[in-house]
Amino acid sequence: MEMELLLTGVVIGTLSGFFGIGGGTILVPVLIMMGYDIKSAVGISVMQMVFSSLYGSWINHRKGFLNLREGMVIGFGGFAGALGSGWLVSAVDEIVLESMFLAVIGFALYRFFRAPEYTEPESDGHDLSPLVLAGTGAVIGLFSISMGIGGSILLTPILVGLLHYPLKKAVSAGLFFVVFSSVSGFISLSLAGQVDYLHGFIVGIASLAGVYGGIHLASLTGHKKHKKALVVLYVVILAMMAKKVLGV
Repeated sequence: MEMELLLTGVVIGTLSGFFGIGGGTILVPVLIMMGYDIKSAVGISVMQMVFSSLYGSWINHRKGFLNLREGMVIGFGGFAGALGSGWLVSAVDEIVLESMFLAVIGFALYRFFRAPEYTEPESDGHDLSPLVLAGTGAVIGLFSISMGIGGSILLTPILVGLLHYPLKKAVSAGLFFVVFSSVSGFISLSLAGQVDYLHGFIVGIASLAGVYGGIHLASLTGHKKHKKALVVLYVVILAMMAKKVLGV
């Protein structure tokens, strides 16, 4: 089992760096297929996201892809919202969590299909107030961490589809958001006794090996190809979770 978790961690880290996701969107369904229940999968996933998001955001900042000011506003909102994840996971049935996960992926896929094409570089400014950004982060933080995902799979489509962010900057902002939501969620889930520390550490450490390569690959990929790859990712995850929830 340890070797499988190590290999899974490397793959998740690569996807995390390339797509700007915490990795839970892939890791949770994979862990469920490996035999973990949804709540154990969520705990392992959140611990892994702490590793990959911190390292990946540091690399993105060095490459100039990350807007720290806007990322901090959204991130602190996500941190506050994620503090309630331990309560939500403990209070809600597994089938409800799985259905919520499915709904989030479906919404993200819809937003990406509807988002207009933008070419780099684009203005990364917006007219939303810090309060609106923080509130958006709080809602995403609460529900995403409760489903074992960092929130970027929901945040990135919103940044691209609604706020006209360039894709690569939105991806970097999404991964930075995961730093706040995953750390907060890790604290909350730990207090609720919902974290498998050993397996989470194994996957988290292994994921670092893939993060660097994933970010480097993303920097070499054009906007249209990067967006198409994200859509494919969402379709695959949606299919995996639909199969689990519907029992087919």
